[in-house]
Amino acid sequence: DAGMIHAAKEGVLKLEKLEAMTAVCSVGLDMIVIPGETPADVISGIIADEAAIGMVNSKTTAVRLIPAIGRKVGETLDFGGLLGEGPVMPVNQTSDAVFINRGGRIPAPLQALKN
Repeated sequence: DAGMIHAAKEGVLKLEKLEAMTAVCSVGLDMIVIPGETPADVISGIIADEAAIGMVNSKTTAVRLIPAIGRKVGETLDFGGLLGEGPVMPVNQTSDAVFINRGGRIPAPLQALKN
């Protein structure tokens, strides 16, 4: 974790890379600090991306994004105590509103189709 936090602080590790890593080796986006002003539709789009990755790859994925109110990219959010800290990571602010407002659902991963 410390190495990933360091890479994120240096700008080497970005949200898009973490999403890509999820597709092949991870279980989701966990404790990612994002700017507090990130719109709800952008956050919803990130969650939908992870749900789709899980569905396509037949694995469970999860998302824990932490909008840091009043914090900007490059600042650090201290969770306190043993929880550590995390850098506020940049998020693509392109609106996902049209996609998200379509509604619908992403089905759970299907294991039965592998036979």
